[in-house]
Amino acid sequence: MEFYTEEIPLRTSMRVELIDITSMVSGVLASSGIKEGILNVFSRHSTSAIFINENETRLLGDIESMLSGMVPSGGSYGHNVIDNNADSHLRAVLLGGSQTIPVVNGKMDLGTWQSIFFAELDGPRNRKIRVSVAGKP
Repeated sequence: MEFYTEEIPLRTSMRVELIDITSMVSGVLASSGIKEGILNVFSRHSTSAIFINENETRLLGDIESMLSGMVPSGGSYGHNVIDNNADSHLRAVLLGGSQTIPVVNGKMDLGTWQSIFFAELDGPRNRKIRVSVAGKP
């Protein structure tokens, strides 16, 4: 079994931003030379997330609305005494920090409408995404 890992740097430009990183992750997979196995995408930040869904503008707006409705900005959160970004941490908990995707014939085995997203929840910031691939060449 082979193992390959690469870090993707990302600069975000808004406080909340959903960025399609599918093509970047595909590039890492191609560089790995792995044809059969698994790929993991991991955000190294507690105020961001990785999720899989359809890349459709209205849906992405709905996801942002859902997050702000479930965890409003400016709420009375204990952590705000320290950093005033508790809402970002709580939203990250809801979405999760990583996704694992099967690799089949050298491609990510995503569904027809599925894309991989990085969710910036406390930007703008410089971020790092770790992509790890394990399997057979």
